[in-house]
Amino acid sequence: MYNFPKKEVWTGRIDSTSEKSSFRYHQMIQMWDMSEEESQVQAGKKAVLIGFECEEGVRRNKGRTGAAKAPAAIRQALAKLSWHGGSDQTIVDGGTVVCEGSQLEKAQKELGHYITKVLEEQSTPVILGGGHETLYGHYLGVREAIGPDASLGIINIDAHFDMRPYDQEPSSGTMFRQILDEDKNCQYFALGIQEFGNTKALFETAESYGCRYVLEEELVNKVSSEVLSAIDEFAAGCDYLMLTLCMDSISAAHAPGVSAPSPFGLDPRVVRTLIKYIAAQEKTISFDLSEVNPELDEGNRTVMLAANLLNEGILKLLGEEKG
Repeated sequence: MYNFPKKEVWTGRIDSTSEKSSFRYHQMIQMWDMSEEESQVQAGKKAVLIGFECEEGVRRNKGRTGAAKAPAAIRQALAKLSWHGGSDQTIVDGGTVVCEGSQLEKAQKELGHYITKVLEEQSTPVILGGGHETLYGHYLGVREAIGPDASLGIINIDAHFDMRPYDQEPSSGTMFRQILDEDKNCQYFALGIQEFGNTKALFETAESYGCRYVLEEELVNKVSSEVLSAIDEFAAGCDYLMLTLCMDSISAAHAPGVSAPSPFGLDPRVVRTLIKYIAAQEKTISFDLSEVNPELDEGNRTVMLAANLLNEGILKLLGEEKG
């Protein structure tokens, strides 16, 4: 089910009503009811936010539910941040896809439909999950837009491979295996993998599929030149890149409000560096952030961190200096 955007979510401090250099997100945001045939937003470089209110994949994966409340909470936090985009750049709220009951697969297809619509408008989709099952809907939309023959690279900042078997049913822990099984023109690179958050069998599965990965231990204090070179090498073999961030990749000290907290997760500064570097790649056309759980958050810390990381990604995705 699709819900059109709600302007009342976007509120915050106002320092000026005329000087755009003093504006915050809530003063810049435009509304786009994507159930309409044509976009009514102004021309220019656009990042279009799409919410995905879904936690059915997390429930199936036996995780702690609550992520369906994240899109609204993240919008409210993002609204208060200062806007540093260019004069030709626009931020748009494109509404929210809602998973009704247990109809995960239907909701993922609907999310994909709207992502394709954004890409066909030559705009950049930025998806607010939801559980990490958001990624599969994200993928469906990108693949439809770029066609079956283009080489697609998925970069995942995550503590987990999410490559479990899906013979019973898909979940928030199966998406990458689903994609790689059905799409021979897709490659997968995971950053921040926790050794003890994945079984030996999952490491073997990842390697059997030819997945590239960087362990959390290799990203403790900073992003090394070797890691950046590995990202560049991966990008060179793809026509397009899509970026996905699972918030459980970040240390629980900074991101307690997730389904599966990571005691030895990444420092937020490391994640910020990765997002900025990947989003600035010319081939990166979309970004999703998943697994924020407001019901489990402490002092709104995870929600605020998610909003700030999204802001970093949005500005790089829209930036003129790419590559």
